Amino acid sequence: MSALLEGKIIFLTGGSCGIGHDCAIAYAAEGANVVVVANDQEGIGKVAAELGPNHLAIVCDVTHDEEVKAVVEKILSRFGRLNAVHNNAGISQPSKPIHETTDEEWNSLFDVNLKGVLHTMRHAFPALAASKGCVLNTSSLVGVIGQEIHAAYTATKGGLNALTKSMALDYAKHGIRVNAVCPAGAWTPMLHQWLMEQPDPDSTKLYLNEIHPLGYCPDGSAIADACVFLLSEKARFITGHIMHVSGGAELGYRRML
Repeated sequence: MSALLEGKIIFLTGGSCGIGHDCAIAYAAEGANVVVVANDQEGIGKVAAELGPNHLAIVCDVTHDEEVKAVVEKILSRFGRLNAVHNNAGISQPSKPIHETTDEEWNSLFDVNLKGVLHTMRHAFPALAASKGCVLNTSSLVGVIGQEIHAAYTATKGGLNALTKSMALDYAKHGIRVNAVCPAGAWTPMLHQWLMEQPDPDSTKLYLNEIHPLGYCPDGSAIADACVFLLSEKARFITGHIMHVSGGAELGYRRML
């Protein structure tokens, strides 16, 4: 059986840890050449060592347009084409209601979680149109259902879901598919950090397991498997879709025992 991503060149942002790291490993295992970027020098070094010489790992801040442009140019110089962009870079702090959020915190969230997509698409679009490639955005279920004490973050993810649908419409005529993946919880460094910001981390950890009807909060590999599918030819007629990879967390009223 052939690998699902055999021969694809994938540009993955925020790939040094968490879901991004798990996606990088999964994409490589399915035959892709992966170009991972993050603004974390140490993390980039580790993922470069894990992936090996057929891949690239580059320090890049997606909020800086010129850095993203340089990465795309390097991809095309090295591989000659680009088949997919996975906009995964994101931050989640602060955990606050909106009236307590500072301008600096608000701008930081929107710069990473949304402006980063502007920068990747500005420079990657011609190559994606040439390859009739695809785009995947890492969103969050909270962008659909909301979340208490997390206003600015949920605003960015709700915006990303709307942006995904508009991108799908804009790019369909170029043969480019655009989708988003929406985890509920997944055990990543970002989630652990958020957990420690909560008033009662122990009860919140229990809550994170119980909100998923399937009974547990997964690790990032569960999300990565869905991402592999969405970037593969198995998803060739799927675009503008906001895929919940949530263990059913958004479904109905449930009694917490």
